[in-house]
Amino acid sequence: MPTRSPLSRTEIAFGCRRHSQIDGGQQARPASGLAEPGLLPKGLQLPDVHGEFSARTDAQLGVVEAAGKVPRLAAVLFDFSGTLFRIESTESWLRAVLADSEVSLPEPELIRATKELEAVGALPGGAPPSEPVPDDVAPHWGVRDQSSELHRAAYTGVSRQVTLPDPDLHDRLYDRHMAPAAWRPYPDTAEVLGALRERGVAVGVVSNIGWDLRPVFREHGLDPYVDAYVLSYEHGIQKPDPRLFATACDALGADPRDTLMVGDDRRADGGAAALGCGVHFVDHLPVTERPDGLRPVLDLLG
Repeated sequence: MPTRSPLSRTEIAFGCRRHSQIDGGQQARPASGLAEPGLLPKGLQLPDVHGEFSARTDAQLGVVEAAGKVPRLAAVLFDFSGTLFRIESTESWLRAVLADSEVSLPEPELIRATKELEAVGALPGGAPPSEPVPDDVAPHWGVRDQSSELHRAAYTGVSRQVTLPDPDLHDRLYDRHMAPAAWRPYPDTAEVLGALRERGVAVGVVSNIGWDLRPVFREHGLDPYVDAYVLSYEHGIQKPDPRLFATACDALGADPRDTLMVGDDRRADGGAAALGCGVHFVDHLPVTERPDGLRPVLDLLG
């Protein structure tokens, strides 16, 4: 059997049964919350009108641990960053922009800037901020994926906390992260997408993002495997809002109860469970450290 990541699991709400995929025995019981309107899976948070989040606990949701295949799987939705693809490292990102801009930095300064950019969360798809978001950025940080303008303003806003030799570098850094060369697919991405296509399972990409990622898929030869892209900035809503997942299911002509969402973020990607979709989580790791994290998805086919 394929090696499963110890953190990888699937939470599923189908009809009157709720399951969670994890190595071990199988249990099931009538759903008492997960598939009901307004209730979401373990650890999930939904934004209020101000873009803030409030958590629900396992006790409130009654999450069940079990193992088993997803019944009647007709479609699989995938997150983009940290699921199918991984962004380059912060250091590689900065070096590429400096080289393209013909700007040089002494090595100690480059390492300093790299660490500071990472601490403020300046690289989209990279590490989240470990320092407070600036007051002028905070109002739109939580809703940054709802438009391309908010996305750019949020990330360049946190980036500008870091001193660079040319202020224009902050915008060039943002532009760089949209380049296909800045992204690498995980080693099993093509294999799993291809297998789903061969089995007649529809594939959608559902991403919280502020720019068009389709060129990334085309450049890496993966666009033929994707039937629909549902990107937050194109719809003005972002995960975990169930409406984004509903839009994807509609685009694929799939019943949510026959659909699996695969992602790396319990809060954001877990929103699909509100529709009755299955939710399978993978680890957001560097490409070299997650060679087969997507393969268990194929084991879940009913």
